[in-house]
Amino acid sequence: MRNPLVATRYAKALIDLAVERNQLDEVKKDIDFLRRVTTPELRAALGSPVIRGEKKSKVFAAVFHGKVSELTESFFDLVFRKGREFVMQDIGEAFDEQYNKIKKIMRVIITTATPIDRQLSHEIYDRVSALPRFQDMTIQLEEKVDPKIIGGFVLNAGDNKFDASVRHDLQFIKHEFISNLYKMKVFTR
Repeated sequence: MRNPLVATRYAKALIDLAVERNQLDEVKKDIDFLRRVTTPELRAALGSPVIRGEKKSKVFAAVFHGKVSELTESFFDLVFRKGREFVMQDIGEAFDEQYNKIKKIMRVIITTATPIDRQLSHEIYDRVSALPRFQDMTIQLEEKVDPKIIGGFVLNAGDNKFDASVRHDLQFIKHEFISNLYKMKVFTR
């Protein structure tokens, strides 16, 4: 996040209001919808420092009125009037984090060098779900492909990272090799 403090405060305000009005799931759907359908052009217009906040609010309402809840529309009207549109994306990310905490959802990302098959994906899901720390949580497994890791996998679950990639092992070997060469030079003199 570029501005985590502002984004977290605004997301918390939206979460609190949505919980108070019993509209948390509806607002989550709105945030996901906005993320999916907002074009780069609209994003640029809403983030432009040249366009005034009230004009951005009118554009947002013209495009999304009736497609998102009144609460979501009012919230973004406030964001535009306060000149905080530059953190809209960050607010969405902070909202997702806080929503997942409330709903006990753990986002788990498995990164591999090549796509994995469905059976392996289910096996990873089962193993992560069985960990004591995650047993009372809903696991959302996301698969990513990154050929740069060469082989193996990298598993991110919350603040935990398990790197069993070939790239990681090669970097470790390189570090050890360089470290041992230095030690040999020091002790042979």
